[in-house]
Amino acid sequence: MAAKSMKKVLLLAKLHVTAGVDPVPDAATNAILLRNATITPVSAEYVERALLRPFMGNAGQIATTQYGQIEGEVELAGAGVVGKAPAWGPLLRACGFAETITEGVDVRYTPVSGELETIALHTILDGLLHEIKNARGTVTFDVSAKGIPFMRFRFLGEYVPIKDAVNPTGVDYSAFLKPLGVNKKNTPEWSFGAYTGCLQSLSFDVANQLEWKSMIGCEGAEITDRQPKGNISLRLPKIAELNWPKMVIEATEQPLSITHGVTAGNIIEINLPQVQITNPSYSDDSGTAMLGLDLNVNPKDGNDEIEIVVR
Repeated sequence: MAAKSMKKVLLLAKLHVTAGVDPVPDAATNAILLRNATITPVSAEYVERALLRPFMGNAGQIATTQYGQIEGEVELAGAGVVGKAPAWGPLLRACGFAETITEGVDVRYTPVSGELETIALHTILDGLLHEIKNARGTVTFDVSAKGIPFMRFRFLGEYVPIKDAVNPTGVDYSAFLKPLGVNKKNTPEWSFGAYTGCLQSLSFDVANQLEWKSMIGCEGAEITDRQPKGNISLRLPKIAELNWPKMVIEATEQPLSITHGVTAGNIIEINLPQVQITNPSYSDDSGTAMLGLDLNVNPKDGNDEIEIVVR
C-alpha cells in the first residue's frame, strides 16, 4: 500500500444554510488555500468505569462524546475586487463575525454576540475524508515585519466517521490573492493613538471561548464568550513620543490600527478602537532596544472591539 502524504491536504468550507444539513462544499468554489494545518481525526471525552474487582488494573473508559477539530493558517490578502467578500470570509463568519458588504466600497467584519453561524468543513488528507458539521471557531491575526500576514483558525464541530474518498479534481484557488510581505512599502500606515513609530509586529487573538456542549437532546460547538487580547513589539520610543508607563499605570485606552496593502482590491485594514496596554517588557533586537506590550482589546458600546475592513 502506498504511503499517504501529509503534503496532500485539501480543505473545503461552506457555511450552513440549515443546521445539520450538509451544504456540500465543492472543490471548484469552496476550496481554502491553507498552510500549517493540524488535523485532529477525532476528539473524545471519556469517563472511567471505576469497577471494583479482586485485583488491580485499569477498569477501562467509556467515550461519552466525540467531535472533530482542525487548525490551520490562511494568508491575509484581499478579494481582488473592491466591495467583494474575500475567499476566507466564510471562515471568519464561523468565528462569530458579521459580514457587511458595501458594493464598490468595502467589506467589513465585526464581532457579534448572538445568532452565530456554523460551517461545514471537509478535509481530504490524500484520499481520507474528514468531515466536520456545524462547526464554529476562533482566530488569531499576525502582522509581523519581514513576514506574510496570516490568520490562524481553530474549528471544532460534529464528528462524521472518516472514510476513504477520491481526491477531488478541479480545485480552484483563484479567489485567493498572493499576499504581500509586511514592510514599510506594503504596510503604509499604523498608529497607536497619535503614535506612529517603528512597529515590528502586531498579533491579536479574538479568543473565542470555544466549547463542545453535549447534553441529552442536543450537542454542538458553542462560542460562550470572547476576550480578545494581543501583543505589539516596537522600537523603544522616547517618553515624549509615547508615555507608555503612564498609560499602563492609568489603564488608558487608545485606538490601534494598521493598514496592509496599497492597491485597491488588496487592502486590509485592522481597527481596534479601544486598546489597553499591560505588561511592558524590553528585548534586544540585534542591539536595538525593543518594547513589548500586551494588549487588552476592549469593546466600547458592544460588538465593536474589532473591525476588519477589506477594500
